[in-house]
Amino acid sequence: MKLLFRQRFFSWLDSYDIYDEQGNTIFTVEGKMSWGHCLHIQDKNGNHIATVKERILTMLPKFELYMQEQYVGEVSKEFTFFVPRFHLDCRGWEVEGDILEWSYRVVDQGGGCVASAEKKIWNLTDTYEIDVANEADAVYALMIVLAIDAAKCSRG
Repeated sequence: MKLLFRQRFFSWLDSYDIYDEQGNTIFTVEGKMSWGHCLHIQDKNGNHIATVKERILTMLPKFELYMQEQYVGEVSKEFTFFVPRFHLDCRGWEVEGDILEWSYRVVDQGGGCVASAEKKIWNLTDTYEIDVANEADAVYALMIVLAIDAAKCSRG
C-alpha cells in the first residue's frame, strides 16, 4: 500500500493530508496547540484514530504514539554520526535513515522491511511517499513518519 503524505501549504499548526495511490484522502493530520508537537490523525470520516505527541525536556527528540487513547510505543532519535537512526519501542521495529535524511526504512526484528518512506524534494511543503508492506500497519507507519518529520522540524 502506498501513501502520499503532504503538508498543507497554509496552516498555522502542523496539518497534513494523506492520500492513497488513486489520490483519495484517507487520513488527515491536525496539529494541536501544545508544548511540543501534538498531531492528531483522523480517518477519512473525521474520526480520531491516533496521536503523535512530543515529549519535551529531553536531550534528543522523543515522541509517544497512541492509538485512540491507548499508548502503543515511542519513537526516539538516537545519537549517531552521519546516518540518522531512531529507536522504536513499538512492535519490535527499528528505523534506518540515509545520510541525507530523505529516505527511511522501518524494519522488523528479522530485518524485513515493514515500510519505507522517501521525502520528495522540490515541493513547497514537506511531502513523503510511504510504501507499507501490510495495510494493517499503515497507521503505525504514518505515526513514525510524522514523528521523524517533527523531529527534523524541532531540530531546524
